[in-house]
Amino acid sequence: MQHSKNYDKVKMYYDTGVWDKDKVRLMVTNPKTAPLITADEYEEITGEKY
Repeated sequence: MQHSKNYDKVKMYYDTGVWDKDKVRLMVTNPKTAPLITADEYEEITGEKY
């Protein structure tokens, strides 16, 4: 699977505990920043359905 340009950065922030699931969700939905990642990538990073 081809990932978004910011996937690795978002995943690292989540994996290290800097960001929680709500913050990762904002990277898909926040109109000021989104979409940094896709809904599918959110599911891949968090293991939770978007």
